[in-house]
Amino acid sequence: MLSAFGRAFKTPDLRRKLLFTLGIITLYRLGTHIPVPGVSYTLVQQCVEGADTSSGFLGLANLFSGGAMLNISIFALGIMPYITASIIVQLLTVVIPRFEALKKEGQAGQAKMTQYTRYLTIALAVLQSATLITFARNPSQLFGNPGCTNILVDDSLVTILIMVLTMTAGTGLIMWLGELVTDKGVGNGMSILIFTSIAAYFPTSLNQIRQSDGWDVFLAVIAVGFLIIALVVFVEQSQRRIPVQYAKRMVGRQMYGGTSTYIPLKVNMAGVIPVIFASSLIMLPVMIAQFNTPALGVDPPTWVRLVNEYFGGSGSHPVYMISFVALILFFTFFYVSITFNPTEVADNMKRYGGFIPGIRAGRPTAQYLSYVLNRITVPGAIYLALISLIPLIALRLINADQNFPFGGTSILIIVGVGLETLKQIESQLQQRHYEGFLR
Repeated sequence: MLSAFGRAFKTPDLRRKLLFTLGIITLYRLGTHIPVPGVSYTLVQQCVEGADTSSGFLGLANLFSGGAMLNISIFALGIMPYITASIIVQLLTVVIPRFEALKKEGQAGQAKMTQYTRYLTIALAVLQSATLITFARNPSQLFGNPGCTNILVDDSLVTILIMVLTMTAGTGLIMWLGELVTDKGVGNGMSILIFTSIAAYFPTSLNQIRQSDGWDVFLAVIAVGFLIIALVVFVEQSQRRIPVQYAKRMVGRQMYGGTSTYIPLKVNMAGVIPVIFASSLIMLPVMIAQFNTPALGVDPPTWVRLVNEYFGGSGSHPVYMISFVALILFFTFFYVSITFNPTEVADNMKRYGGFIPGIRAGRPTAQYLSYVLNRITVPGAIYLALISLIPLIALRLINADQNFPFGGTSILIIVGVGLETLKQIESQLQQRHYEGFLR
C-alpha cells in the first residue's frame, strides 16, 4: 500500500490532484479557528474547556464542524446545512413529481437538483446561524457549562446581522471548497471535508482518554477501535449480488445482449443517514425543553423534568437507548424504501430484456427484489444500531469517560469515505497500469 501511495505521487496529474486536495483541507482547517466578529475568543475557549459534547445533536453538529461550532468560528456551521439540504432534496424527490422528473433526466437534471440543494443550503445556513447566535447569548445552555459567562462583545442588531452573514458566507465557502475538490481534486469533495472534520477530533479524544484514565485504558481503546474498524469495513464491503441475464436481441443487423451481470445490494444500503436522522430527531424534545426551562428557584413542569431525565445528559438512560435504536431501525427501512425501488428496477430490466434466472420478468422480479432487500436490510439496521450504541455502552465497560471516538456516526463516515477515496485513487492508478491500494 505504501509503495502504491508513493507511485501515486510520482504520477504528475494524480500528484497534482492529491496536493490540491491537501491544500483545500489545510485551508478548511484554518477557517475553523478564525472567530466570528463580535465574539470574545478568550471567553469562548474558557467555555469550551468545560463544555459537554459527549452526545446529542450538539455533539453531532460540533463533530461535523471539526470543533468549529463551539469555537463560534466563521466555519461554525460546518457542512451540516449542506448535509441537511441534500437529505431534504432527496426525500422530496419521492414527494414532488418535478424533482422525480429531474432525477430521470440524467446529468442535466442532476445539475438542476444540485442548484436547488445550494439554494436550500444557504437558507438553512441563515436559520441555523441565527439559532446558534440565540444560544450564544445564553452560553451556559450552548456549552452545557454553568460557569460560562457572556461571550458576545456586542449583542446589538447590526453585530448579530454581521455574525449571521459571516457564518452563512462561511457555509457557502465550504460548499465551494467541496466542489473544487470534486472537480479538481480526488473527488468526493463534501465527504472528504466531513472526513477531515471528524479525523481532526480523534487525537484530542484519545489524548483526553490517556490523561484521564491512563495508558491501560488508552491501549484498550486503541485495540477496541481496530476491532470496530475491521467490523465496519467488513459490513460496508458486504453485498448480495443478484445475477441478471440479458437475452440476445436483434436491432437492425446488430446482435445485442447475451451478457451476464448482477445487481449489488449492500447490507448497509442506507449508509449513515439513519443515524443522523435519529440523532437529530431524538434531541428535539431536549431543545424544546430548554426553551421552556423556568428561571432559577422555580420548579420546572413535569414534562420538562422527564425529558431532561430520560433524554438529557450523556444519553445513558435506557429510555434514550431504546428510543434511539427504534428510530435507527425505522429510518433505515424508510430510507432504503425511498432510495431503491424494486418495481422500477424490474421494469427497466424487462425493458432491456434482462431477467433473474428462475424468476419471471415483471411483477415476480419486483417481489423477489423486495423480498431480498428486506432480508438484508434487517441485519444492516441492527448493525447501524449496534455501532451507534458503542459510545454509550462500551465506554462503561472500559471507563473511558465520554471521549470514545471509535463508534457511532464518526467511525461510519471515516471508514466509508476512506474506502471510497481509496477506490477512486485505485481506479486512476489502474488506468496507468499501476498496482493499487485495494487488492
